[in-house]
Amino acid sequence: MKNIIRIFAVVAVMVLLSTEAVWAGNDKRRGTSGATELLINPWARSTGWGSASVANVRGLDAFYSNIAGLSYVPKLEVSYSNTMLNGGKSGLNSGASINAFGLAIRLFDKGVMGLSLMSMGFGDIPVTTVESPEPINGTFSPTLMNINVAYSHTFTASIRGGVNLKLINETTSDITGSAFAIDAGIQYVTGENDELKFGISLKNWGPAYSFEGTGLSFTFVNDAQNNMTAEYRSGEMELPTCLNIGLSYDFLIEALSQHVTIAAAFTSNAFLKDNFALGLEYGLLDIFNIRCGYVYQTDIFDADLRTTSNTGLCAGASIDVPLSKKGSDSKTSLTIDYSYRSSANLRGTHAIGGTFRF
Repeated sequence: MKNIIRIFAVVAVMVLLSTEAVWAGNDKRRGTSGATELLINPWARSTGWGSASVANVRGLDAFYSNIAGLSYVPKLEVSYSNTMLNGGKSGLNSGASINAFGLAIRLFDKGVMGLSLMSMGFGDIPVTTVESPEPINGTFSPTLMNINVAYSHTFTASIRGGVNLKLINETTSDITGSAFAIDAGIQYVTGENDELKFGISLKNWGPAYSFEGTGLSFTFVNDAQNNMTAEYRSGEMELPTCLNIGLSYDFLIEALSQHVTIAAAFTSNAFLKDNFALGLEYGLLDIFNIRCGYVYQTDIFDADLRTTSNTGLCAGASIDVPLSKKGSDSKTSLTIDYSYRSSANLRGTHAIGGTFRF
């Protein structure tokens, strides 16, 4: 009973926070937040169906969708994923790539601790200035990074919750911006075989941040012919807070250990249009999974009014390879994941990753 009360207390806090931080957004604030890379899912498995797995995400993918799902890690899980965003470095469209690494370990029967790192790079960008607009001044390479430390707990057989603390860092050679944010999430399962799942997560809640560094200063000669150095002040930017609500249902088929899962999620963004995601996954023999999904937002079909490069369609597949001998207590396995997200006027986004489970 005490655990149930705690869960409802956490939900109440999340709702109160989301009322002010999430639904306070309006059309005049669209696109004005900082650290928008936090809204890009770097994990190959969950992006295959549009991050619709808020209710049923498991393992390290939970760092993006719903941190409560981290509690399903059996003993130890290690994962790496690479995303070539809108063509990536080899596609010559965006030049952007994302690398994500995660580690999770079960500390005791009901608790899992996790650590993840996401790094986003853009390749070499030519340096141009007002005085020298031609790209003959060398290059610079911005890097966006966030480090996550999380804890997820199993309160009851039906209720799990988690909290994620993240440090955000954005740098070039002479400018740096840093921020701190918190994620929190809850998952609830019910049904004879836990077929029905519900999830809610609040993400990227934290204080505003700004940039600093020598790149914000400039030198000029004043009227007295003295060299002077002045510095621009960076305006503060709020973090892209969002609230996710998800629901999923598993249709289980005993023959060949098949399952069909339907998942749906709604994302309320404080600084972007809201998203609606619908996903479908089919699994066979607990080894092979294929999935597809669609992420909809207002005006996504109108090229003039669309505010995202993604056109909504996504698909993916996974292969789970057992590495332990039959009959042994060990359940070591390797999972290979792939996903594709369609884009408008740019090449699609490809992601591939691998996960070891022990």
